[in-house]
Amino acid sequence: MLQAGDVLPDVALLDADGAPLSLSQFRGKPVVVYFYPKADTPGCTNEAKDFTALAGEFAAQGVPVVGISKDKPAKLAKFRDKYGLGVTLASDEAGGVCEAFGTWIEKSMYGRSYMGIARATFLVGTDGVILRVWPAVKVKGHAEEVLQAVKALG
Repeated sequence: MLQAGDVLPDVALLDADGAPLSLSQFRGKPVVVYFYPKADTPGCTNEAKDFTALAGEFAAQGVPVVGISKDKPAKLAKFRDKYGLGVTLASDEAGGVCEAFGTWIEKSMYGRSYMGIARATFLVGTDGVILRVWPAVKVKGHAEEVLQAVKALG
């Protein structure tokens, strides 16, 4: 997994509307990039809703929030619209972005191993260097913790 001090990979994604989105377009301002396993599942929904509830405060700090999963853009649009989400959702259907960030990992549930997305968040500085990483995120209180780190940037 990428660490603080690593440079944000310049990766290409599609947003929920199918439009191209590149993480390099955020250079010059901080950005929060979070990875979640699957749209419209309980934990992922709560995380997106929590970031949405604080979207105005992130915007007031000049910091966009981008959530990335392997869901197709159409599923992301449905997810966004169903819950009125106010963060940018991006599709990494091919998985290259998850690979580049190191969030595509082997998981285990009920004794079964499988590959999946590790819930993780990255705070990236204006120069594209990762300032902080939250690996193995627990959803409750996470968006607020990230907001406090953003505010500490000053």
